[in-house]
Amino acid sequence: MIRRLPPLNALKAFEAAARHLSFTRAAEELFVTQAAVSHQIKSLEDFLSMKLFVRKRRALFLTEEGQVYYLALKDIFQSLSDATERLLAKGDTGAITVALQTSFAIQWLVPRLNQFSAMHPDIDVRIQAVDKNEGFLTDDVDVAIYFGRGHWEGVKADKLHTEYLTPVCSPILFQGDKPLNTLDDLAEHTLLHHSSRDAWLDWIKHFDVKGVNVDHGPIFSHSTLVQQAATLGQGIALGHSVLARAEIQAGRLICPFEEKLVTQDAYYLVCHQSQADLGKIAAFRAWLISQVQAEQDDQDFS
Repeated sequence: MIRRLPPLNALKAFEAAARHLSFTRAAEELFVTQAAVSHQIKSLEDFLSMKLFVRKRRALFLTEEGQVYYLALKDIFQSLSDATERLLAKGDTGAITVALQTSFAIQWLVPRLNQFSAMHPDIDVRIQAVDKNEGFLTDDVDVAIYFGRGHWEGVKADKLHTEYLTPVCSPILFQGDKPLNTLDDLAEHTLLHHSSRDAWLDWIKHFDVKGVNVDHGPIFSHSTLVQQAATLGQGIALGHSVLARAEIQAGRLICPFEEKLVTQDAYYLVCHQSQADLGKIAAFRAWLISQVQAEQDDQDFS
């Protein structure tokens, strides 16, 4: 039996245009011109002998037939994508793309990647640094590191470290004339902030520290910048138990106080549920989780 199938390029153009309700956005997604998308849609309509789109007041709409066709094709395209991703994920070699925040990449993952490469020389890790906390597990990303509370639908999320915040500063500050003997001494020092003043505000409130003006001190967009400012003696930062560990162990930062505040948010290793135990993704997950477990026994910054 001969199957009667329309041109596949025309189907791709139709699916994209129907999803966006825009020939322009479909063209951008497919890396072709708007005229090319329009030509493909016209060829599909000629093949089917029916209209799939209609324009009303400069807006694009699906016809009734177009809507029915799109709903059927949407599931087919998703199935094709899922099948392709599963097949690629089964491979034990090749490239694996990891998306994560710049700070976690620089301060934790990158310094350890040579260990993964030594264990899996046939797997090339591609790091995709992003600024936002979550939501970047796209089709071209195999695994991601989210920072949050672990409540994400449709993904496998493995909690990494249990984390806390504690003040950290350069040893330089202990050579000055401002003491750092008690929490009240924080009032005499510059506080360094990440993104907003909320973290310091919560920390000061939790430990009922009096006389500290949280509404001062520079604000940095990345924790890496906050930590760098702290190592240069520019003030006191709230050190993250994961990100500040290396600087503490190297002696570039110290913890003047013992008080630690456990955070509600944490870093999670995230991947598609169906791919968690397949090939190179399973290998990367196993390695990363083993790294965390090896460090988790030491909850101090020592």
